[in-house]
Amino acid sequence: MVRIEATYQGDLRCKAVHGPSGRTLTTDAPVDNHGKGESFSPTDLVATALGTCMATIMGLYADREGIDLDGMTVQIDKEMCTAPPRRIARLTVVFRMPAGIEAKARTAFDSCAALCPVKLSLHPDIEVPMRFEYPD
Repeated sequence: MVRIEATYQGDLRCKAVHGPSGRTLTTDAPVDNHGKGESFSPTDLVATALGTCMATIMGLYADREGIDLDGMTVQIDKEMCTAPPRRIARLTVVFRMPAGIEAKARTAFDSCAALCPVKLSLHPDIEVPMRFEYPD
């Protein structure tokens, strides 16, 4: 179990503390939902969790197989529903991969990303298209 404690600080802002490490982060409501947009919104954190989880699971595979993923980037585009209730509609994930990755590993990375725990925890109504871009 990991405990995270969040404190509402007013003005649609919260401060969260990660129990094991003591690290903190602040969330802010987005401008289009009456916030200041000065930090990640809670739904931005969902998008961030998805992309970083996928990258981490891919990294575990890469480490086991001796594949260097240094420099890989993950871009996550979050789109909210336009009709109520307010929720995430789509999280488009684009991986920009380093050169020299063989076909077998490319297929494995696609599978790794699809099996990340965050993706598997999302509501099935949230679309999660993924694209991998290889320079070679």
